[in-house]
Amino acid sequence: MSGEERRQKIIQILKDSSSPVSGSELAKTLNVSRQIIVQDVALLRAKNSNIISTFQGYILEKSLKYERVFKVKHSDEQTEEELNLFVDFGGVIKDVFVYHKVYDVIRAELNLKSRREVREYLEKFKNGKSKSLKEVTSDYHYHTILAESEKDLDAIMEELRKRGFLAELMDYEPVEF
Repeated sequence: MSGEERRQKIIQILKDSSSPVSGSELAKTLNVSRQIIVQDVALLRAKNSNIISTFQGYILEKSLKYERVFKVKHSDEQTEEELNLFVDFGGVIKDVFVYHKVYDVIRAELNLKSRREVREYLEKFKNGKSKSLKEVTSDYHYHTILAESEKDLDAIMEELRKRGFLAELMDYEPVEF
């Protein structure tokens, strides 16, 4: 099998898998070393393949074409409920950010796709002295959410509204972040 054929096989394996595939698994399946797999993945990424490395292995990122920013407000105790709402409705939580009148936009990348990732993210706050960004702005904050359709984003917005998490933009806030 040529290198190009092997790389196409890697893409196919990742497309067919519903969970991450480790480099070792790919190496064993394709009869090559794990280092060859690492090199192949690097070449595929250079050609714009959406391969993501996770601690459990490689995944092929779905093409999420739709994006919307939601301004929200909630208590610390409601953080897990809010984040799970996004992923339960098919969203990917791209980031969290605040709009500060002095510092402007302060943003952190999240890329949370599942309840497990939400739980792991929240564990980091329990084990340290760090505070969430919403603490800077009296609990107001924003999330950029990615989804497969506008319909998914509309459903997320409606559920945020039902649960009282959705917040209105103020006149001084920039419309485009």
